[in-house]
Amino acid sequence: MSDSDTLDPQIATMIAALDGGFPPVHTMTGDQARAAIRSRMVTVADPEPVASVEDRDIPGPDAPVTVRIYRPEAAAGKAVPTLVYAHGGGWVFCDLDSHDGLCRDFANRLPAVVVSVHYRRAAEEGQWPAAAEDVYAATIWAADRIAELGGDADALMVGGDSAGGNLAAVSALMARDRNGPRLAGQLLLYPVIAADFDTPSYRRFGRGYYNPLPALRWYWDQYVPNEADRTNPYASPLHAEDLSGLPPAVAVVAGHDPLRDEGIAYVEALQRAGVPVAQCYFEGGVHGFMTMPSLGICEKARAQACADLTGVISRRVTK
Repeated sequence: MSDSDTLDPQIATMIAALDGGFPPVHTMTGDQARAAIRSRMVTVADPEPVASVEDRDIPGPDAPVTVRIYRPEAAAGKAVPTLVYAHGGGWVFCDLDSHDGLCRDFANRLPAVVVSVHYRRAAEEGQWPAAAEDVYAATIWAADRIAELGGDADALMVGGDSAGGNLAAVSALMARDRNGPRLAGQLLLYPVIAADFDTPSYRRFGRGYYNPLPALRWYWDQYVPNEADRTNPYASPLHAEDLSGLPPAVAVVAGHDPLRDEGIAYVEALQRAGVPVAQCYFEGGVHGFMTMPSLGICEKARAQACADLTGVISRRVTK
């Protein structure tokens, strides 16, 4: 059976158009890539309603960081979990607007207060570890204001997709290492975990599956240009010598993603360190499929990831 035979049927009908239409970001500057990606974004006329949406500037390591706070409709005045969320985009592009729909969905589906972080993006805005420090600063800010946000002090989590999954995993490491906020969980959606471009999944899916190898190399070149820094755990969490003491994780892995193998490797490394992990494996998925709400597999993955995350929180809170 070929790789294309195991693709989700809906994705199979559109993968050629998706892959062919992806801009050659590796030939661009960061600003050019951001403009190219933003030009493709379609504004949703009637976004999913939530109780409230608020943009706020909060203190950052070097300058204010903008966050967007979503409060769920189902909260009804009671404390709910809080998810500090980092969007994907190769550390270079995407923003609060590109992931607005996903954050609204998570806010209502969990339900939770979602704090979406507009971290500094590479390269013109800031290189490693700027984005990681911004997301960690937002995590501290949320922890300090958990009651004001309407959050449960025992249910603060970090999460993100792709490069944002990297930033979420790094924030969890920073919180442990720096005696920071006590986290109840981490949500890692097909995360970037290591700068290894020669895994079997890179070789199999680095062309033709919407997340091309030249772009993936370029993302790392923009964010962590010094290759020696790429083995630092705050850049590549898979290189951490010790993963014990981290919060329970829910990890979504897409079967047709160059990042598949590093995601699985991180799940296994966390498990060896005694960290509880729920792996949500979707063989038919490609990178980014959870931000494609028209797909049935997207709905299934969102539902499973949120259900598993709710289970993680419940077990943590009742201990």
